[in-house]
Amino acid sequence: MSLQILTEMSNKYGADEAYVLAGGGNTSFKDGGVMYVKSSGTRLSDIRPEQFVRMDMAKLTAMLDKQYPAQDDAREAAALADMFAARLPGEEAKRPSVEAILHGLFPYKYVLHVHPTLVNGLTCGADGRRVCAELFGEAAVWIGLVKPGYILSAVCKDIFAERLAKTGEYPKIAIMQNHGIFAAADTVEEIDGIIGDVMARLDAHVKNRPDFAPVDVDDSKLWEILPALRMLYSNEGKSAAVFCTNRTAMRFVADNARFAALIKPFTPDHIVYCKDEPLFIKPDADIAGAFAQYRAKKGFAPKIVAIQGLGFAALGASKKEAETAKLLFLDAIKIAVYAESFGGILPLPDDFTDFILNWEIEQYRSAAAFSAGAARRLEGKIAIVTGSAQGFGKGIARELANQGAYVVVADINAEGAEACAAELNHINTEYCAIGAHVDVTDEDSVEQMVLDTLKAFGGLDLLVSNAGVLTAGSVFELTKDDFDFVTHVNYTGYFLCTKHAARAMAAQNRHASGYLTDIIEINSKSGLEGSNKNFAYAGSKFGGIGLTQSFAMELIEHGIKVNAVCPGNFLDGPLWADPEKGLFRQYLDTGKVAGAKSIADVRKYYEERVPMKRGCEIADVARAIFYIVEQQYETGQALPVTGGQVMLK
Repeated sequence: MSLQILTEMSNKYGADEAYVLAGGGNTSFKDGGVMYVKSSGTRLSDIRPEQFVRMDMAKLTAMLDKQYPAQDDAREAAALADMFAARLPGEEAKRPSVEAILHGLFPYKYVLHVHPTLVNGLTCGADGRRVCAELFGEAAVWIGLVKPGYILSAVCKDIFAERLAKTGEYPKIAIMQNHGIFAAADTVEEIDGIIGDVMARLDAHVKNRPDFAPVDVDDSKLWEILPALRMLYSNEGKSAAVFCTNRTAMRFVADNARFAALIKPFTPDHIVYCKDEPLFIKPDADIAGAFAQYRAKKGFAPKIVAIQGLGFAALGASKKEAETAKLLFLDAIKIAVYAESFGGILPLPDDFTDFILNWEIEQYRSAAAFSAGAARRLEGKIAIVTGSAQGFGKGIARELANQGAYVVVADINAEGAEACAAELNHINTEYCAIGAHVDVTDEDSVEQMVLDTLKAFGGLDLLVSNAGVLTAGSVFELTKDDFDFVTHVNYTGYFLCTKHAARAMAAQNRHASGYLTDIIEINSKSGLEGSNKNFAYAGSKFGGIGLTQSFAMELIEHGIKVNAVCPGNFLDGPLWADPEKGLFRQYLDTGKVAGAKSIADVRKYYEERVPMKRGCEIADVARAIFYIVEQQYETGQALPVTGGQVMLK
């Protein structure tokens, strides 16, 4: 029962970003000489009872009476081996939190260790120690800056002993410089009370607060900057760049002098996820040169690139990694603001930072947080699928996401696009997809769609121009308005989407000349042969193939392949099967299928025209898309996926 209580406490604090970021923090519970402590690589927000590591308290305690080497690496390696040896039988597959020894120092049943931003405004403030004494008196102990691991536990042992001798009891609150807070008690209710009181006192003391409200910026420069950063981070495109700006961020990126407050890290977590120093550039800077200079100096690429007057970009090998870096850098911005109420900023010193950068335990934690499974066919590719809130487009978006792509679900139905993106995120990963509103006939709308893609992911690898409409009718009956509507969506829309997608893709190519990207129009078999009483649609699709071939000739110099997929009839989708507006209904009503007396008759007629005796399915088209992306020696082609109904001549 107590382990379940520990789990519930862990989940509650772990799910609240006011206390825990990027799966950090840890918790424990002691019972009968056994301590249950969070295992590394798990998150408090969703940790389960069986994921805590059972440890022998006697063996952990004995470590604090043992002499370890003075040299950092040797000491921490030896202590880590002993901590592993303190696991109970059957726990060998789990790695206990490095702070397990420190948890054992508290003679209370429950221990909570978290890193609230408000608390770290105090711990990273120049007057933090003094203000801590004023606000909490003997109720809390202040732990000065100490390297994490065994040495921290040894220092805390002495401080706790001094507090016991002075007050007659062990502390229940330990506030750690540039680190966070420990709260310990025999009940979770008491821990909740301790944390609530600490937060309330700090909140009352704070005078300046961060303001993350949106702010308008001139984002025209981002068309070049974000694709450049993504490709400079990894010229194979296995990376993401996430743009962020707000009122407080704008204050710090105004110039070099004001950004100096964020140059050095505040806590170990900032080093783990953002590295030790951001790169600051001007919008018109030589980005490649600045990036190369940073990499030559540090030996690795920057995780945060601040752009003067605009905001910042967070980089990573994946969208998750970039989003985590963004989250931690926003945390650093908050800390810098809060620290103004605690005597100004107090960042970590260089030697401490170097220790964290090279510490095996933090490297393990970072690797565990971003471990990846087996690569899929479109792993890490950034794709826009227009007209993907429902039907064929939604199916394509789903298939791309299933193969590892990041997907922008773009549709004139904004609510449907958001719902589809949420579904993809639930099925795959939380950062798999975003929804975007687009009217493909409106150039401003298309331009914004692509810019939103750059801000969310940093680049664009694949445009699937799928948005399309069909209005059937005889040449004697179809109105000009209906003809124009079909043409604007199917033909003009394809042009506009290509124009702005190519702009982003070409920017990537300028920084990775061998990198290939793709524009794929979802055309139709009606683009390969005429369609009776369906001339508006067929004409727009014939024109689409003309655009495809022309775009292919022009854009290949920018590494952009342009092809079309020409599916047969998707008989199960709403375009055909909608009982009121579908093509079965339209063709029945217009008499396109001679002798047909029902929708079933119309369907059977179209199935019989296909040698494979069925309609085209989403999976058929998805496989064609995968082929086009994977092959590197074809452009300007129209690939039939018709079950043999239409064959190339």
